[in-house]
Amino acid sequence: MNFAVLQFPASNCDQDAVHAVRLLGHSARFVWHKENSLGDTDAVLVPGGFSYGDYLRCGAIARFSPVMQAVKQFADNGGLVLGICNGFQVLCEAGLLPGALIRNRSLQFRCENVFLKTATIDSPFTNQIPAGQLLRVPIAHGEGCYFADTDTIAKLKVNQQILWQYANAQGELTDGANPNGAVENIAGICNERRNVAGLMPHPERACEPLLGSTDGRLIFESIFHALKSGPAAKVA
Repeated sequence: MNFAVLQFPASNCDQDAVHAVRLLGHSARFVWHKENSLGDTDAVLVPGGFSYGDYLRCGAIARFSPVMQAVKQFADNGGLVLGICNGFQVLCEAGLLPGALIRNRSLQFRCENVFLKTATIDSPFTNQIPAGQLLRVPIAHGEGCYFADTDTIAKLKVNQQILWQYANAQGELTDGANPNGAVENIAGICNERRNVAGLMPHPERACEPLLGSTDGRLIFESIFHALKSGPAAKVA
């Protein structure tokens, strides 16, 4: 399987994403933001970092990069796209996911491990996560508070588009477990077609024991399983 990992000016988790995919036995390569094509690609990862220095708003400039047109076409054709941290912000700014990521309620950068509760395994990004298992993964963001209007949140719930929520060690969705004030403790969502997803925590930083957790593997393994089981998308 071939993964395209986007690179914007000031991306800083792109190499982590490539390392994680290769560690788990698949192919990954970088695609520069000025490219108009994704090449031979089975899935796209939009990594974390500070694309374009996070000027204006996080992800607001990256959405205009030429490569994002290729990503949009790839997603429109049913291709799997996962945005992590800044990548989640970019996908929201590009209109590929609903809602927005705004400043943490503490107005502070948060860098710590959190627990994630998987709200549904009915997606290409969660299908290999055992029911009831919490994921321990790190966060590192200053603008990770997911926000959307009431109607959008209601729609996310009805369509089971909420994939992950911040929880405590007992799996409870408490305010104390919410590191940024996100509505409904939302840590990650998908689109209606379920082929585009974004999450603020970093699964690529939780793929080997040396990093303190291997729980992030389950998200990547879900993508691998979905690609193996379903029809391949047309390359953009």
